[in-house]
Amino acid sequence: GAQQSATVANPASGASPDLLPHFQLEPEDVYIVKNKAVSLACRATPATQIYFKCNGEWVHQGDHVTQHSTDRSTGLPVMEVRIEVTRQQVEKIFGLEEYWCQCVAWSSSGTTKSQKAFVRIAYLRKNFEQEPTAREVSIEQGIVLPCRPPEGIPPAEVEWLRNEELVDPALDANVYVTPEHSLVLRQARLADTANYTCVAKNIVARRRSASAAITVYVNGGWSTWTQWSGCSTSCGRGWQKRSRTCTNPTPLNGGAFCEGQNVQKTACTTLCPVDGAWSEWSKWSECGAECTHWRSRECSEPAPRNGGRDCHGPELDTRNCTSELCTHAAPGAEDVALYVGLVAVAVCLVLLLLVGVLVYCRKKGGLDADVADSSILTAGFQPVSIKPSKADNPSLLTIQPDLSTTTMTYQGSLCPRQDGPAKLQLPNGHLLSPLGAGRHTLHHSSPAAEGADFVARLSTQSYFRSLPRGTNNMAYGTFNFLGGRLMIPNTGISLLIPPDAIPRGKIYEVYLTLHKQEEVRLPLAGCQTLLSPIVSCGPPGVLLTRPAILAMGHCVEASAENWSIRLKKQSCEGTWEDVLQLGAEPCTELYYCQLEAQACYVFTEQLGRFALVGESLSMAASKRLKLVLFAPAACPSLEYNIRVYCLSDTQDVLKEVIQLEKQLGGQLIGAPRVLHFKDSYHNLRLSIHDMPSSLWKSKLLASYQEIPFYHIWSGLQPFLHCTFTLERLSTSTCELACKIWVWQVEGDGQSFTVNFNIAKDTRFSDWLVPDEVGTPALVGPSAFKIPFLIRQKIISSLDPPGTRGADWRTLAQKLNLDSHLSFFASKASPTAMILNLWEARHFPNGNLSQLAAAVAEIGKQDGALFSEAEC
Repeated sequence: GAQQSATVANPASGASPDLLPHFQLEPEDVYIVKNKAVSLACRATPATQIYFKCNGEWVHQGDHVTQHSTDRSTGLPVMEVRIEVTRQQVEKIFGLEEYWCQCVAWSSSGTTKSQKAFVRIAYLRKNFEQEPTAREVSIEQGIVLPCRPPEGIPPAEVEWLRNEELVDPALDANVYVTPEHSLVLRQARLADTANYTCVAKNIVARRRSASAAITVYVNGGWSTWTQWSGCSTSCGRGWQKRSRTCTNPTPLNGGAFCEGQNVQKTACTTLCPVDGAWSEWSKWSECGAECTHWRSRECSEPAPRNGGRDCHGPELDTRNCTSELCTHAAPGAEDVALYVGLVAVAVCLVLLLLVGVLVYCRKKGGLDADVADSSILTAGFQPVSIKPSKADNPSLLTIQPDLSTTTMTYQGSLCPRQDGPAKLQLPNGHLLSPLGAGRHTLHHSSPAAEGADFVARLSTQSYFRSLPRGTNNMAYGTFNFLGGRLMIPNTGISLLIPPDAIPRGKIYEVYLTLHKQEEVRLPLAGCQTLLSPIVSCGPPGVLLTRPAILAMGHCVEASAENWSIRLKKQSCEGTWEDVLQLGAEPCTELYYCQLEAQACYVFTEQLGRFALVGESLSMAASKRLKLVLFAPAACPSLEYNIRVYCLSDTQDVLKEVIQLEKQLGGQLIGAPRVLHFKDSYHNLRLSIHDMPSSLWKSKLLASYQEIPFYHIWSGLQPFLHCTFTLERLSTSTCELACKIWVWQVEGDGQSFTVNFNIAKDTRFSDWLVPDEVGTPALVGPSAFKIPFLIRQKIISSLDPPGTRGADWRTLAQKLNLDSHLSFFASKASPTAMILNLWEARHFPNGNLSQLAAAVAEIGKQDGALFSEAEC
């Protein structure tokens, strides 16, 4: 087209810049659909001329449609211009650069340019770059249907159809559409069996992929065996049977039918009944004084057995003797002497009995008079600063000890101690309320009864809707202002009560317990997962003047960009609330959490039920799994089972699995491994390889086993495992050599090389966690590494601001705790918080000399006194 040149007038001297034209409407990006031309418009005021410029060239004046008007508010002239752009104009430069246009407006003061508007030809290719494919999956297995839509401008939007109905992830939590347009079914359900179609659409067209048939099948499982039927014969050899059905579950959608027999038969023998029969009569007895004699027989030829009938008829037969054999004799002198002797013996026996009774009564009376002083039994309960009273003092057992001045320490434990029967233990007080100002009697009870009594009292509290898991997973003790700690052995769970956390003059009975996930319902949403055990400490109404520190393990590989980690606490109403988000500024001073590689330390002024929950922010987020292999310690048959556990990497779960395997008679057959399990929606697979085929064979039909992703990721199923059933070809085979692979689909894995003697190998038995030495409850100075007086000197020296920063801030830096300075500064004694955290992290094996060196380096004179603590 013809080009037009324009001369821009210079703005008049003194002209106001406000008279430069400004655009009320600017051209916008448009798409050409098929062969339809598009319109571009712009409007400016005040404007004397407006022209379009496309790809650096002026549009011909005749192609402009101009409209003039006046702005009613300002009275300034308004000009609006439109042009049309055709597909042929755009295609002329297609492939060189994008087609663009902009407006240039003139006024008496100068020119103004509008924004550039790009004109693109819209299209949508016909062929998908990737289409979903048909699959058959087991129930609860994860499914990923990929879809890459055709190329198009503008880019195509994607939606999924299930049997021609729209799939809406907002209405079905089991469905998720990835940013790459793949459809993810987190856990396949029977209702998910359908035809799935990927639909791509833009302003030009709508394309459909080929439908992919998804079949969710269920492999059959055997029901339990019925009871054995009765023997088929009532006498002699027969058979009996029992049966089972493939209904647990029933195979569906082509799932595998159960392997093995549905009926078992076994031989049985029923003893036949034998009726009894009489033996021959015995000979007649001699004729007696009554002129009779008798004879007898027995039901023994044969005797009745196995339900046979008894003999019928008399066992004894009597008859009169003949007259010549019958004699009657009067009692003679010999009979009289016999009767006199019997009477004399009876009289002697009665006299001896009377003498024995008198001697016994006299001894019993002497014992009552010589009873020992009862104060001996109660002396063990007296504080060391109180002198025992005499035996006649009625208030001996009700002396009120001065708990604010005594330095006596004592220990309380839920678990029975191994002391002898004569050693007395200090009992515990009431559960919830502190001891008041009145007088209290200290009662002694057997250690075995303490735990049951405590659990019974705990179960009456309305705050707890589920009972603790028994005495093996609970500890409790009675504490005063000196503080102390509770520990659940072999779990990594402890509660530190620092000195002066309990007000002076108060005594609290505090407990610490570990819960099963199935006992306490912790709701998880979205990508949330349980990262720690669920732990309770209490009672919840206890008033603490300083934070206690709850330590527990976790299994998260923490990073700020991959995780959002929250500390949750259960309220008195039973709902779980977020009380702290790790890495963010705390909204309250009641809680704080120090997260380390294997454990977290929760500062809390309110006791209760806690758990650590994480929400993944990307698929790179990962959890640590502990992979552990167990097998039977004895193998009397040809079959041999290897159990592979996939556990959250925390001590409490490992402890329970070890206890479970001890009951099953299992032994460890490989060193445990750690696997990083990512939030990628992929299942965990396990397979076995490299077995010598001449000695062993696997009874697993598939090439691998799978554990569904969400069973592992939620963290609510602690004992997930797969069993590999092997069969040795000879009972003389005792050596097992194989390799077990464990990996996440499309991820890294771990392999176990197993070389094991199933008869006697115990190489890995020493790896099992030994029982921790010590008592679960420690009270007073015995609960702390730092002596109490030395601790007070450090606090008084480092709490005040020091010259050159020689104060608690320097101590935090030397102990690598300087990232928590704001929390320490919010407390009345920052140094005490630092020392409490050191105690929680390093008891009982902390290096006290290193802490002493850190204090000494600060330059405080009191720091030198701390080195005496090792003595």
